[in-house]
Amino acid sequence: MCKKLIALMIFVMLICCGCAGKKQKTVVSTLDTIRNNGIVSVGVRTDSFPFGYIDRNGKNAGYDIDVAKIIAKAITGEDGKIKFVPVTASDRMMKLYSEQVDMIIATTSVTPTREKIMDFSDAYYVAGQAILVRSNSNITNLRELRGKKVIIVFGSTSERSLRDTIPNVQILGYKTYDDAYKALKNGKGDAIVSDDTILMGFALKDNGVKLLPKRYTKEPYAVGFRKGAESKELIKLVNGVLGAQRRNGTLNKLQKEYGIKQY
Repeated sequence: MCKKLIALMIFVMLICCGCAGKKQKTVVSTLDTIRNNGIVSVGVRTDSFPFGYIDRNGKNAGYDIDVAKIIAKAITGEDGKIKFVPVTASDRMMKLYSEQVDMIIATTSVTPTREKIMDFSDAYYVAGQAILVRSNSNITNLRELRGKKVIIVFGSTSERSLRDTIPNVQILGYKTYDDAYKALKNGKGDAIVSDDTILMGFALKDNGVKLLPKRYTKEPYAVGFRKGAESKELIKLVNGVLGAQRRNGTLNKLQKEYGIKQY
């Protein structure tokens, strides 16, 4: 994970240096670009029920998806024209900086490391790190993961949390949450450590796994943007939209609909 973050930071620095070399270049607001195009491109998850997933009709669905639609409507008008681009925990920042998307709404936690390479909106949800195990497991807490094989998803905050608290843990990394879940079910690992909201989705659908009750961190989810002046107007607008939806109860209503609750 560290190598990927370093590579991404170098990638961002090269982009910034390239822009700086063009002294005459005027900063183009991402918000203006979106309005000129008439469509918002948003990086979303497809493997993170109930936040971002594909429903029975093959459509993007979930809490993040509904938040994205509300933001798109505020930017492009009543039609709320939006293009959903699938991202994973390991490639979402690359897709943001290669301008495949205008923003990412993809269960992205705000961390000091990430704040060095991208900008964030205000939080629209607060999750917590938790543990998912098979139903017949005797594991009851984080300490009991010592010497165990613990599954994480590349690009998530779980790896750092585990290495900081349990130095001798054996970490198995996977690209998607679906792959991580299958590995747990197949006995390749003893537990998955990730955001409770994502793990909750598996526990709700499968009695063969259980989500342990304790939460070990606070993980504020926010909308992610390219770092720099180009994003300032867009961030201001998004924060205004999120604030209004929080005050009028819409975010709370959506959380109840999807069976998620604030940590």
